Amino acid sequence: MATVMLDAGHGGYDNGASFNGRREKDDTLNLTLAVGNILENAGVDVLYTRTTDIYQSPLQKARIANESDADYFISIHRNSSTSPDMYAGVQTLVYENSGIPAVFAENINRELEKVGFNNLGVEERKNLAVLRRTKMPAALVEVGFINTESDNNIFDLKFPEVAQAIANGIIDTVSGADIAGSETNNFWVQTGSFRHYENAQSLAKNMQVDGFDCLIVPDNDYYSVYNGSYDNYDKASEASKVLFKKGYETRVVQRNI
Repeated sequence: MATVMLDAGHGGYDNGASFNGRREKDDTLNLTLAVGNILENAGVDVLYTRTTDIYQSPLQKARIANESDADYFISIHRNSSTSPDMYAGVQTLVYENSGIPAVFAENINRELEKVGFNNLGVEERKNLAVLRRTKMPAALVEVGFINTESDNNIFDLKFPEVAQAIANGIIDTVSGADIAGSETNNFWVQTGSFRHYENAQSLAKNMQVDGFDCLIVPDNDYYSVYNGSYDNYDKASEASKVLFKKGYETRVVQRNI
């Protein structure tokens, strides 16, 4: 089965969000280890960015994932608001709300909703390094608000169910949906996304100099640079590895262009 890299958000001197002595870095590590144990028992190969209370920058986390054999990357966090009990619920963040990351997000959110969390949906976040810099399909799960009593009650009182829900969402994606093996003719390798066209054009020229095909596509408020279209995930993944070895930041996305 697939290899999944699990990332416990924050760590070390980076506590993440805190509330009444509760620290995000502790919640995320405990939950990540519990999710990993369930996945391993289900036959999924699991890797971790951290298993102890150490600091890693977001770029380090992305590099750990990229240098591993992981097929997928899931980062686990807690959310926070400016005032206690302002918001409640789970939300999953993706670089682009399409393809495998979108399925991860929908599946995990759905399973956590069954446990009792409000489902706040999926949101694109192109500025997060663990989503932008990872070359494999990635998602970041915000498991309730750390300064909301109702979310903490679910997190604490239903901890095994919460861990199982996230594991179920991951398993549904990597095995049940079988996206990576589907013949869809719309897997693309993305090498960058920029607010300014000139930056996208510069990357495209570098790729052409290195002998790679490329395409610049307007993508909402961004300009994305892609290499080729592939008829299945495995072919796109191999092309992504070649580009990555040449120094390009890559990710495989599923979309129609």
